[in-house]
Amino acid sequence: MLYLGLDVHIKRTSICVLDENGKEILSREVMGRWPEVIAEVERIRDQALDRIAVCFEASCPSGFLHDELRKVASRVVVANPSRVRLIFQSKRKNDRIDARKLATLLFLDQVPAAYVPGYDVRAWRQTIEYRSRLIAKRTRVKNEIRALLRAHGLPSPYKLWNRKGLEWLSGLEFKHGLTGLRLSLLLEELLSLHQKVKLVERALKQEADRRPGVRLLMTIPGVGIRTAEALVAYIDDPHRFHDSKSIGAYFGLVPRLDSSAGRDRLGHITKEGPGTGRRLLVEASWYAIRRSKKIGAFFDRIVNGDPDRRKIAIVATAHYLARVSLAMLKSGECFDEAA
Repeated sequence: MLYLGLDVHIKRTSICVLDENGKEILSREVMGRWPEVIAEVERIRDQALDRIAVCFEASCPSGFLHDELRKVASRVVVANPSRVRLIFQSKRKNDRIDARKLATLLFLDQVPAAYVPGYDVRAWRQTIEYRSRLIAKRTRVKNEIRALLRAHGLPSPYKLWNRKGLEWLSGLEFKHGLTGLRLSLLLEELLSLHQKVKLVERALKQEADRRPGVRLLMTIPGVGIRTAEALVAYIDDPHRFHDSKSIGAYFGLVPRLDSSAGRDRLGHITKEGPGTGRRLLVEASWYAIRRSKKIGAFFDRIVNGDPDRRKIAIVATAHYLARVSLAMLKSGECFDEAA
């Protein structure tokens, strides 16, 4: 078995190869993109007439590279970049050294591996993120329109974003043609983004209808289709989490911990993992505490009568919802208010 460490970049990649005893037998740089890298890995395997294991750090193309290298290598491991940096803190760093470090971790079987979902789940996650970006763009356009109206002292007689409000906006006239041009372009952009959001949400609903876990999580009070689909997409295989506490760390909902000499100091939450899932969990928590006596009682217990603890309590509630969601996906049982 040969162990390959790859320090992957867009236009060049450093490759380090260790033999079965952990001795470096090859170090080279491949100039080119992904096809050249995959071809070089295949060439190393064919020349050595041996099985190979490959390790590289997670990045934007890691899903694609993982799938392609699986066709060539016996084993492919994608390393978690944040945890690799904690293992190898060095003042001397370059691509060749990084490739050797990855190969060494692979040889020692100590790679902090990142989970790589299947192609379908990756496409689903990317579409969920794309919708989130569209919503953010639409919000920015709405804020620009509001700012334009405030700058000209124009209060709206209607709700701005319904039919009457949009008709009123379209009929506005200004002293200077440039202001009218700005408003016209902003309205055109708003309409375009609204249509894109509807199209993406229609496609996401079709995908969600194929996933029984989405309907299962929607039995939790306050959890709608957007939150449920994000949880199912990011959790993917619920059995990869060894206990319910690990799901909170995955979504970055646990506090930073500094423990020394028997004293524990807790900081802000880590905010690691998928930010979209974390944001939707917090939004769902605000609805859940009003719609469920059980979840509301959990929130009130954390607040303990102190209004300053509401932010802490809502994050704790989001953590609670994540644990409940994981348990439900593992058991297949619906949410039970009386349990």
